[in-house]
Amino acid sequence: MTSPEPPIIRVLDDHGRFAPNPESEPYLELIDALSDADLHQLYSDMVVIRAIDTQATNLQRQGQLALWPPSRGQEAAQVGSARATRPQDTIFPSYREHAVTRIRGVDTLDIIKLMRGVSHGGWDPTDPRNGNTRLYTLVLGSQTLHAAGYGMGMVFDGRCGSGNPERDEAVVTYYGDGASSQGDVHEAMVFAASYQAPVVFFLQNNHWAISVPVERQSRTPLVQRSAGYGIPSVRVDGNDVLASYAVSRRALDEARAGKGPRAIEAMTYRMGAHTTSDDPTKYRGSDEEERWAQRDPINRMRAYLLSRGASDAFFTGVEEEAAAAADDLRQRTTTLESPTQDSMFAHVYSEQHPVMAQQAQWLRDYEQSFHEEGA
Repeated sequence: MTSPEPPIIRVLDDHGRFAPNPESEPYLELIDALSDADLHQLYSDMVVIRAIDTQATNLQRQGQLALWPPSRGQEAAQVGSARATRPQDTIFPSYREHAVTRIRGVDTLDIIKLMRGVSHGGWDPTDPRNGNTRLYTLVLGSQTLHAAGYGMGMVFDGRCGSGNPERDEAVVTYYGDGASSQGDVHEAMVFAASYQAPVVFFLQNNHWAISVPVERQSRTPLVQRSAGYGIPSVRVDGNDVLASYAVSRRALDEARAGKGPRAIEAMTYRMGAHTTSDDPTKYRGSDEEERWAQRDPINRMRAYLLSRGASDAFFTGVEEEAAAAADDLRQRTTTLESPTQDSMFAHVYSEQHPVMAQQAQWLRDYEQSFHEEGA
């Protein structure tokens, strides 16, 4: 016997009308505090990252990348949650958080480098320009353990719960419905709950773990898994950017305040393939895809902004910004060069290490020996 569906927090209906349901009432104050500029930014973020995502998918099809994991359809969950973070918060992404990383300051070209195979990690997570954003995780689920451990360190170091929101920190870790079935995620929740670590577990339930539907993974709603570990957990409409923002904002504020971990299940949909090596027509039907297309997060927010009087000039400007960002990504991708030999020794340790320097020199000497023999 399966468990009944838990309530879902929603502010915008499928047509973009402002129609908060009863579960959203505690969050409306946070939404009311958003200015027109804030609302416009949420929409712009979603449109621009979709254009970038589409461009990256095309680049892979044209042989410029080895792989690309599309994020089409999941923009609201990512944008809302990322805009709810503070600069001091630390992000542990999975491998599809293109909107999150961009908002936090990571250059999308650094993701391209990873997917092209010319970088070992993508970007330097210690560089402040990357917004405390850790590297993409291709060993799925492990990022939640990293986040839990980091959050435990925050507790030990007194970096949360001081009562100063400008100083206190939190951690956000992103994972999908497939990863939620892995032991790493459950171990991370055990430790985060036991140590009351300031970790927000953000589950993007896009309904498909590659070709396995979510109902085959669990006979209970996934939000109940985290609740079972004593973590306050909520389910939100992940295609409603306003609800995603408000729920994430509340969870992060509570985590920073020392109230322990929080969990969010964002109900969304992967409109494209799992990655560019996947063919979703093999395991799901067009009727399902069409139903979710009617809940497109960008269309919903656009309709809402139109109802608030947003101008044609605004929407035109966003489309131009998105096209320019996509074109810029294409141009820079096609001019990427192969990595240097020494790059494999960079970032093995957080600081310069003599063993790495010795190994780099050994390799240089080894290669030079072939030239000397040839002479």
